[in-house]
Amino acid sequence: MRIALLSYEYPPETGFGGIGTYAWYQARALAKLGHEVHVLAGATDVTPLRSSAHDGLTVFRYRAGGGVMKALKRLDKHRLWWTKNRLENGWCMHLGLKELRRRFHYDVVEMPECGADGLLVNWLQRAKTVIKFHSPAELIMPTYDVRKADHRACSFVEKWAIRGAGAFTSCSQFLADEVRTKMKVRRKIDVVANGIDLELFDGAEQIDARAKFGLPAGKPVIFFAGRMEKRKGIHLCPEICETILRKHDVAFAFAGADLFGFMQNELLPRINGQQLKGSVHYLGKLTLQEVGSCLRQSDIYFIPSLWENCPYSCLEAMAAGRAIVASDAGGLPELIRDGENGLLAKSGEAAGFARALDRLIEDAPLRERLGAAARRAVEQRYTDVGIAQQSLDVWTQALKLGA
Repeated sequence: MRIALLSYEYPPETGFGGIGTYAWYQARALAKLGHEVHVLAGATDVTPLRSSAHDGLTVFRYRAGGGVMKALKRLDKHRLWWTKNRLENGWCMHLGLKELRRRFHYDVVEMPECGADGLLVNWLQRAKTVIKFHSPAELIMPTYDVRKADHRACSFVEKWAIRGAGAFTSCSQFLADEVRTKMKVRRKIDVVANGIDLELFDGAEQIDARAKFGLPAGKPVIFFAGRMEKRKGIHLCPEICETILRKHDVAFAFAGADLFGFMQNELLPRINGQQLKGSVHYLGKLTLQEVGSCLRQSDIYFIPSLWENCPYSCLEAMAAGRAIVASDAGGLPELIRDGENGLLAKSGEAAGFARALDRLIEDAPLRERLGAAARRAVEQRYTDVGIAQQSLDVWTQALKLGA
């Protein structure tokens, strides 16, 4: 088959967040299975359709200029940033795919709901399309400081894009249920998790992260990687860190963009003003190589998020064989089975995370057992090729491909 994946976010130019990571692994895996794969991604500056190749697939990048894009920029004055992003993305993806379809016939086109990539594609182009649910704006925007008008408008734009698709998948059962109950999507939603390329992950070059970032040698390191924002549970971390560091001489390492100044203005001053046994280190926004190295050279990974679907941060920690303490929110319990391949703590409650971390700090054999089980779970259920084949099976049945 010839398959098109639409994703504004695609590395390296437009980021390597969850959706970009998914598109990267999914495209490569589909190519491994023998299919011709084209990725239509965004660009940071206005550009005609341009292409590059890697790992047996072709990546096209496009960003429109002209009057429509200029008109949409006016939404900035009204602080409708999320809505503007979706409208720009939907317009660019429509124009880019329209040009590609003059050259190629696609058997199936897959896109995320987040970003409204299909805003016009799903209504104006006669193509067999699949929406994969990742993180709908209607569900995640309440955790951000945005205008209610932006929330309503952005949710409407994404919903409009969703309704025109030919089939739906979701990266977790939790998210499929949320979409049905809160977004009133009544059509069938097949659950296909996210996948990871273990050969690529295992072969990534490492650096000495402890030396580079001044992390103490010979002491346990507890690692967090993600944006420093409420949805990721960062507001729970001062209490978690205080509780653990009063008792244990360990190091917390935080990696990620501090968009709202939480680390510099709240967590670090609070911790540095006390006599504690251990330490807290803010590493800033890191490269993929740096994050991977920190992950492999840490002892515990923790995810105190308030809302997650099937996060790559967790899958990568599992692939690295780390002992994980995760929130019981969202789709995380579908990845982490409490006491079997990690520990779960109640979402929003710092004390529960502190208890779980304390247990792992004091029990090295437990850390080793849970980490090994987490790795086996990825090998058995979340490989990139296995997930790509599941996707193909769903697409074939839902869209009657080849019929």
